Amino acid sequence: MILDEFGSRVVVSESFGESTADVGPADWIEVLAFCRDGGYSFFDWLTAVDDPPGGFAVVAHLADQEKHLRLLVRTHVPRADPVLPSAVGVFRGADWHERETFEMFGVVFDGHPDLRPLLLPDGFEGHPLRKDFVLAARVAKTWPGAKEPGESGGAPSRRKMLPPGVPADWGRDA
Repeated sequence: MILDEFGSRVVVSESFGESTADVGPADWIEVLAFCRDGGYSFFDWLTAVDDPPGGFAVVAHLADQEKHLRLLVRTHVPRADPVLPSAVGVFRGADWHERETFEMFGVVFDGHPDLRPLLLPDGFEGHPLRKDFVLAARVAKTWPGAKEPGESGGAPSRRKMLPPGVPADWGRDA
């Protein structure tokens, strides 16, 4: 069992029938390898969750196909220096997922064999799945569809609001 091997270096919890093992970044690879060798040999996916202001939770979903068990292995990396060892040496399938997580969140996977952009166009700046990423297109381009109440001549006008995801200091040209 994972607790017998790692003791207080791992915290196991259950929520909605899913087991989650929280580990420190220094134990990330060792815990993944232990889980793989202990029957969780199917690597399903890996991603990050932006958890401001602290940083990012990096999560890997593993499965034991013989026992029909699933396990989430999670660690946290700081926003100021989001670096984590690459899991590609443990699970080859982590390659694509780490590239996507690097591109979308800015988490660097140290030792990854080919950590380069995967999905976004050349020259794209920023990490679009971070909560602090400004969706500039929402300000630069008008929204299609219905107009603001009051603009059609029926109901009284209300205060104009910026679309979701746009900081208040961006403003609009009226």
